[in-house]
Amino acid sequence: MATRVTSRHRATRLTATKGAVLDKQPDRKAVESTPPKVSSPENGYEYLCREILFSPLFLLSTMAYVTAARLSHWIKAKSLTSGTLMALAVKRTFDIAGAIVGLILALPIFLMVPILIKLESPGPGIFKQLRVGRNNRKAARRRYNFVLSIEKRNGDRRREDSHGHPFTIYKFRTMREDAERFCGPIWATKNDPRITKVGKILRLTRLDELPQLFNVLKGDMSLVGPRPERPCFVTKLAKEIDSYSKRLQTKPGITGLAQVSQGYDANLDDVDSKVKFDVTYIRNWSLWFDLKILAKTVVVMLTGKGM
Repeated sequence: MATRVTSRHRATRLTATKGAVLDKQPDRKAVESTPPKVSSPENGYEYLCREILFSPLFLLSTMAYVTAARLSHWIKAKSLTSGTLMALAVKRTFDIAGAIVGLILALPIFLMVPILIKLESPGPGIFKQLRVGRNNRKAARRRYNFVLSIEKRNGDRRREDSHGHPFTIYKFRTMREDAERFCGPIWATKNDPRITKVGKILRLTRLDELPQLFNVLKGDMSLVGPRPERPCFVTKLAKEIDSYSKRLQTKPGITGLAQVSQGYDANLDDVDSKVKFDVTYIRNWSLWFDLKILAKTVVVMLTGKGM
């Protein structure tokens, strides 16, 4: 009897629970008759401003886009002779970054090449020589309207007009240590007997120019630009070639349009041809132009062209 009562109680509780659940469910007719909530234009505008227009990601991306657009407008087709601070700053930043990356990648070469040079011929592995860089006289003062005192101007004057700022260039030595002992300063020829066996390979692949990455970090040179020449040659060539002084309006470079388009100088006609390339580069400079010249330089190093 007790078992039957218990079963009846359980059935009663289950029926009551099901009825409560059914009572809580909304009526389908009432739901269908209720109109949907439509957000007002004011609520949509507030959502657009709060969630999209004033979001940090949207503001940062907009600022980045505007900055990149204006920067590319300033840099595009800017001549190095125009002297815009933005163009010079971008080129300098590009030079520093490229020099650091180049030194890291070329570290094994810096460890191996000087040893091979010293094993073949006596003398230092790194060769130092005086070269002529950018001519900063008068041009920089006129460009940026610098006003110098008489004392500073007199102190800034060079005793001898070398047509540019003299600096010490670094290279892997490719010739004998006494290469100019009897002949004096002369250009290297194609089959120059003064060039060592290791030096021929270095000059063919242009690896002898790698130490000039330190000149780039010092600010004496750029990655791309006209090749720096020795003071004795600059004085002579400036008198014989009309446009030669124009190539000194920018920093010299490790590589350049003239270097990837033509080999080493052997005579005055070669220099005249290279000057035209240098002037073309200066007038049409852009960051994209530098990247294309660097890409051609890699081809020259791998194929030996331009020798």
